[in-house]
Amino acid sequence: MFGSRKNKEENRYYLLPGMGRSNREFHRKTVWWAVLVGLIISVLVGTLLYFTNRY
Repeated sequence: MFGSRKNKEENRYYLLPGMGRSNREFHRKTVWWAVLVGLIISVLVGTLLYFTNRY
């Protein structure tokens, strides 16, 4: 009675390219590697700046 007037087409959705599970896992892995590489590069640049300004 209460739920019979709902439009069934309203809740239908389509996955666009890039919205699948495998693509989310790929993006998660890519972001993790980007953060890791960014940390390594920042440590190297910080060490380089420390030693160049030390003398």
